[in-house]
Amino acid sequence: MGVQKPMVLVAGAGAGLGQSLLSRFADGGFEPVGLGRSAPDAPVGQFHTVDLSDETSAPDILAKIIAENGPPRVVIHNTAELVIAPFMQTDLDDFRRTWDSMVQSAVLLAQATIQPMIDAGGGSFIVSGATASLRGGAKFSAFASAKFALRGLTQSLAREFQPAGVHVCHAILDGIIDTARARALHSLDPEKMMTPADIAETYWQIAHQPKSTWTHELDLRPASEGF
Repeated sequence: MGVQKPMVLVAGAGAGLGQSLLSRFADGGFEPVGLGRSAPDAPVGQFHTVDLSDETSAPDILAKIIAENGPPRVVIHNTAELVIAPFMQTDLDDFRRTWDSMVQSAVLLAQATIQPMIDAGGGSFIVSGATASLRGGAKFSAFASAKFALRGLTQSLAREFQPAGVHVCHAILDGIIDTARARALHSLDPEKMMTPADIAETYWQIAHQPKSTWTHELDLRPASEGF
């Protein structure tokens, strides 16, 4: 019987960054398992269709994945729900959707995975943030408020669980990630966008940092991006 590969679990494993993360960790010898509301074309590794904000179904699905694959070594929360609208045209449902997608999903994911990681000797829990994690822009009230909450949650998880061996990191992605959808939406020169494979390489490095030099928060942006 072969040795079971360590599992990387990516929540929000759609085309672009999610699939690039799975591909990078698979190349490094991990068992890639993706989670999302809909499967991309030709997904890398296993893919489970799940609404991670659903407290009635997500915990059972996550428990089943762990039972079948063993405790995850690396968990990456990469879900997002972007709402861009004037504040007076942003209703409570917009705020609920962004919070559910980005914060409640992270709560349920952490509750299902952190203790198994601790029991197995530790691991990494990495959260994808954004420019809106640090400052709220005009017409981004719903998105920014959820990203602020997600950053606060990540800080709390780090302070509680890093002493138990779980490296918790918040990665601020300050730029537009290069995908076909983003190119159509933003009409940006790809040279001014963030390459998914390059972000994935940074996440790989974060997940393999020695305990004496763990990063809790870092920001990534293209060289051309103002800040």
